[in-house]
Amino acid sequence: MKESAIERHLVQRVRKCGGEAFKIQFLGRSGAPDRLVMFPDGEIVWVELKAPGKKAKPHQSRMHALLRQMQHSVEVLDSIEGINKAFPLT
Repeated sequence: MKESAIERHLVQRVRKCGGEAFKIQFLGRSGAPDRLVMFPDGEIVWVELKAPGKKAKPHQSRMHALLRQMQHSVEVLDSIEGINKAFPLT
């Protein structure tokens, strides 16, 4: 399965949960997570998407650590099952 198929599933799943999954790019800085997921209750989750079995690159992992240090939630997801677990339907 390609990362793009996993990303499509994330967007659909988040919308079913009542949220939005915005595509993100940091200008002038590398390592931004792929999506910023936002829900009406104020919950925000940064999501890094990977092809099955792939891991975050070192510069991405550094950005994830920085975001977590600032008390942000960061998920690295590489499967439809992982997305479904991270964003369960209520």
